[in-house]
Amino acid sequence: MKSQTKFKQTEIGKIPEGWEILRVTDLGRVITGKTPPTKIKEYFGSDFPFIKIPDLGKSVYIEKSETMLSKKGAGYMGNLKLPKDSVMVSCLATIGKVGITKRDSFTNQQINSLICNKDKVIPLWIYYFFKNNLFYLESLGGGGSVYTNISKSRFENASIPIPRIKEQERIINILFDLDSKIEFNQQMNKSLEAIGQAIFKRWFVDFEFPNEKGKPYKSSGGEMVESELGKIPKGWGVGRFKDISKLQMGISPKGNSYNEDRKGIPLLNGAADFSGKLILPKKFTTEPIKKCNTGDLVFCIRATIGNVTFADKEFCLGRGVAALKINNNFREFFYYSLIGSLEKMISSATGSVIMGLSKTDIEDCKIIIPDNNLIKIFNKNLFSFFEMQKKLDEEIQSLSQIRDSLLPKLMSGKIRVI
Repeated sequence: MKSQTKFKQTEIGKIPEGWEILRVTDLGRVITGKTPPTKIKEYFGSDFPFIKIPDLGKSVYIEKSETMLSKKGAGYMGNLKLPKDSVMVSCLATIGKVGITKRDSFTNQQINSLICNKDKVIPLWIYYFFKNNLFYLESLGGGGSVYTNISKSRFENASIPIPRIKEQERIINILFDLDSKIEFNQQMNKSLEAIGQAIFKRWFVDFEFPNEKGKPYKSSGGEMVESELGKIPKGWGVGRFKDISKLQMGISPKGNSYNEDRKGIPLLNGAADFSGKLILPKKFTTEPIKKCNTGDLVFCIRATIGNVTFADKEFCLGRGVAALKINNNFREFFYYSLIGSLEKMISSATGSVIMGLSKTDIEDCKIIIPDNNLIKIFNKNLFSFFEMQKKLDEEIQSLSQIRDSLLPKLMSGKIRVI
């Protein structure tokens, strides 16, 4: 890498002398999507991704979407089909979320897409340019103001700095290698979480934990007894969260005590302060009201419910979070029990949207209490899962910081890769 180069002034700022400025329309064909009539059920199926804004931003390449179209739906969309390697940019309401198609796809009207002329530009170059230039994208309407709607014509006339193809390749290889490792770690974490929940379900929901002979308990004739939660293995019991843990509901401190100067203790307000198994608060407070301690099980209870993890230090609890103090012998078992219980609380709530959980909702929730020895065996087996997930999350954070630091420097030519 070389950090020194000669620059020239352009309409979008200084760029290296060897680069040129081209409009989006010079780099390929722009397509704005649309939405098929939702009343026609035959238009929807499983043949083609129908990509909307919530589908963007989860990974660089988008292969699946929440909503899929059938072949009949694709026929309705006509010539709006995007081939593999088309760059999608959200241009209505939420501006600047980007992604690249991994196969033939369609989008709705909130997304403008570029089918790249690969002789001029590599799709990943366009992807990283818009990922790094949200402010420029928002200001495409002119006058420096923020527009909530970037029309197809304004998008087509956006100016893009373009190095030679070889330099594009060297730059995006650095960035994409980092993103690929981040996505790999994220997928590993999802797999570990799924495996852990599957083991918990088999042992403590299906009651197929290994008996004295190592065989599945229930299907091997293990004795079951009646309980208020249905039949459970003999020797097990039923309890409530308040019987085996202490709940601490959050209360937000005064707003004038908030700071980003690390004064006081870190403040948890909600989902934005969680990243996988890590707690990464953005604000501190000098006047905490409610706190959690190291080892407490912390989770969100308002709007986004969940994000269950263990506190690695003392935190101030805002009104969007709560904490459960638990016996260490119950650690891993309690984690999965809480996840399952939160899902039940949400699904049993009246209405389609649940705004939050009350103290009573949580404390009075009933759970099955297995034999202590079985809990110890389960915790021992699952402990390594938590440690591995935490390490993967820490690596994700480190790689993300490196990528975010390099991205603006590489895409502006301040760091050259030649």
